[in-house]
Amino acid sequence: MTAQFAGAADATRVFDPYRLDAYVAANDFDRPTLVIDVDRVEEQYNALKAGLGRADIHYAVKANPALDVIHRLVQKGSHFDAASRAEIEICLSQGARPETISFGNTIKRPSDIAWAFESGITLFAADAEEELEKIAEFAPNSNVYIRLIVEVSQADWPLTRKFGCDGDTAVRLLDYAKSLGLNPAGFSFHVGSQTREAAMWGPSLDALAQIWHAAKDAGHNLTLLNIGGGFPAFYNEPIQAPTDYAAAVMAMVEEKFGHVEIIMAEPGRGMVAEAGVIVAEVLLVSRKSDRDVHRWVYLSIGRFSGLAETEGEAIRYRFETARDDDPMGPCIMAGPSCDSADVLYEKRPMPLPMTLRAGDRVLIRNTGAYTSTYSSVCFNGFPPLEVVCI
Repeated sequence: MTAQFAGAADATRVFDPYRLDAYVAANDFDRPTLVIDVDRVEEQYNALKAGLGRADIHYAVKANPALDVIHRLVQKGSHFDAASRAEIEICLSQGARPETISFGNTIKRPSDIAWAFESGITLFAADAEEELEKIAEFAPNSNVYIRLIVEVSQADWPLTRKFGCDGDTAVRLLDYAKSLGLNPAGFSFHVGSQTREAAMWGPSLDALAQIWHAAKDAGHNLTLLNIGGGFPAFYNEPIQAPTDYAAAVMAMVEEKFGHVEIIMAEPGRGMVAEAGVIVAEVLLVSRKSDRDVHRWVYLSIGRFSGLAETEGEAIRYRFETARDDDPMGPCIMAGPSCDSADVLYEKRPMPLPMTLRAGDRVLIRNTGAYTSTYSSVCFNGFPPLEVVCI
């Protein structure tokens, strides 16, 4: 399998699929299963770290919290971005030191803040007065960073609206954090998941850098900048190779923000997506009428069992079958549940073999991120996505 990357310096990069494919070919799976190659995760970590340079990688645990993945990243010296007490517990259980973990969710239970603080966590995110008050009460004297809204995003999966605040509010929150006895260290932001080219960061960084400099002009001694995630994975559309991508982002950050003492980056998708493949099967191929232009192909996995990122058809996965040399035709893809929302691709039908039939194995490539963690516990009685690390 060859993944295509944009850019003159490295137009193509060959991924070696042998280890994953050999394991998949040698095993039977009685339910949809995500197989993760942990060596591939390490390879991506090394590639991103080479480009990010002095920036600390805080792996976004929510992308894939498999114990083997976390353990390997601890061994590599990675830091971690945790969204919950459970994710912090996972990191600590695998040997991560508390000082390498950021509690990056801006919406936290007071009891979880207290527990994290007692466990040695001293770096917290916030985007509202009340959140700062909770941190001040249950994690006194801690370091906090204020999350900014990203108004301009060219990502396939923008992450604005729910998280962050505007520039004026952010500067005010720095003042408020200080009055509460906290250490307002800096800002964080997220340009949006699956930002396919480094150049797409430019407009966002321009706007965010203005807020950074305004805060410094207002007298704040900012020492930390968390640039979040956005580092892409290959989903059929060209992307830059990870080292070149990360280096280009860092160059823009340093140009626009000037010298920053501590820079954090939170890759999740870009770290683990390409390390995974989901093994599923076809349950049914049908047409609704003789006039139907497209077939319907129903898989053993759907939006509620791991493929939630097909929402709005934002992430378009790559499907492989043993019949891919046969003539292809467009189809509407759906999951197995008795829920009409469980449709994966309909606006842009997916090309699949015309000979496809029930029982055929389907491999869904580059699904190591945001699949097992989006899988429901038992919706319609279907079990959660099985995960195997090799």
